[in-house]
Amino acid sequence: MLANYLTVKNEGQHEIVIEKSRFIAHIARAITEEEAQEFIQKIKKEHNSATHNCSAYLIGETDNIQKANDDGEPSGTAGVPMLEVLKKRELKDTVAVVTRYFGGIKLGAGGLIRAYGKSVSEGLNHIGVVERQLQQIVHITVDYTLLGKMENELRNSVYPIKELNYMEKVEIQMYVPIKEKETFKEWIIDLSNAQSEIVFGEQEYLEKNI
Repeated sequence: MLANYLTVKNEGQHEIVIEKSRFIAHIARAITEEEAQEFIQKIKKEHNSATHNCSAYLIGETDNIQKANDDGEPSGTAGVPMLEVLKKRELKDTVAVVTRYFGGIKLGAGGLIRAYGKSVSEGLNHIGVVERQLQQIVHITVDYTLLGKMENELRNSVYPIKELNYMEKVEIQMYVPIKEKETFKEWIIDLSNAQSEIVFGEQEYLEKNI
């Protein structure tokens, strides 16, 4: 799993008009090629009367799956410039479909390349990009006598609290960057005067707006 990577914040769309043609960028996350294709087919079905529904996607930790489709536009003028925007923004697991409703004015090859690239770029700016950061979930178990001190210190730290579980003892679950987990463990041991049980659990991604 990657320590961190960029992807689109959520599924969304954004429309621009160039020379009377409507360009609607639809962008979503897709962690598999099947998900990307399902999204593309969904947009094509929703906009089946459009002149074109061009698409591009990047899938995988090393961008090992890359596809671009011009959907009837001149070769290389739609899907490829869309894909190039995704690559330039260093996004992963992202699919984009640009729906074009022709407005009667031809743009030429250069104009199409700029239009499809601009549509995806402005779509990303509108929808938003996040950095997904891999975190270690750390389970800390302490007696109730230590809870006040521990919770106060943890809430004032840079590490987010995931949840608190009140049982016979208190379990505190924390998000900690993978590379800092041993340092964090030492801090908790010192903070609790070695009166805590510390267990490294699963790993999860936290998202930070860019």
